[in-house]
Amino acid sequence: MTIDPEQLGQPKQELAALLKELRKRAGLTGDRLARRCNMSQSKISRIENGKIQPSLLDLERILRAVMAPPEVIEEVITLARLANTEWQDLRSLRRRGLEKKQTELAGLESSSTEFRFFLLSMITGLLSTPEYIRASLAHSPADVTKTIARKLERQEVLYDTRKRFTFILTEQAVRWPLLPPAAMAMQIDRLASLTHLTNVKLGVIPITGHKPMAPMDTFTVYDNTLATVENTTGVVILRDPRDIDMHLELFSTLEGYALFGDEARALLAEWSTTCRS
Repeated sequence: MTIDPEQLGQPKQELAALLKELRKRAGLTGDRLARRCNMSQSKISRIENGKIQPSLLDLERILRAVMAPPEVIEEVITLARLANTEWQDLRSLRRRGLEKKQTELAGLESSSTEFRFFLLSMITGLLSTPEYIRASLAHSPADVTKTIARKLERQEVLYDTRKRFTFILTEQAVRWPLLPPAAMAMQIDRLASLTHLTNVKLGVIPITGHKPMAPMDTFTVYDNTLATVENTTGVVILRDPRDIDMHLELFSTLEGYALFGDEARALLAEWSTTCRS
């Protein structure tokens, strides 16, 4: 399915209206539909008013109960996926203030337990030195002092042993020379030091060898409920279980390509030494 960013945010009400129309076409009251679906009437009402998002199981029950034809089922599934997708463009984030995005991420990190990060081309803020964070924001036209401070504050979450983190970085992400060589060596050393945290699993994917799966984006999966996909112009937020499952499957494949523990530390030490030399 192709997602047009301009569409995102609209389909929630469209989905609610379509489900309500399907119920009426089937000659069912909200109460009768609720009984057929083994749901409460109040839940049907909240779904039809767009106050709650129906799960895939909810949709399957409703579509079966109203005997929707295949072409309508396809339309509902497409709307459901769009309704569970949010687009945050970089220009809007800058207008709001990038530090507000950091507050949003801190809230997500506070409420989540398991984190999976795939880093394709850069090092994420949770793993970055202050110099790397500053360099990553160098082209922002706004004052980024508060954003830098919030990024550094967020790093405290790594030391919460109730949470589990898996970071997979490509060789390009680790070695891209965002900083002068000596500062890059310090950044790589920080990555190596974080591999010793008991709740952090940090792996690197070397450029050598055969790797038949080629990832296209940086992405993060929070628990099994939400995924974010980053590109140059913004962030796509995915809540549809199918999209999350796809990213979990991809992450598992990429994890198989990565080196961890002593092997990862040896490779990081080699790259750090190369920077210093």
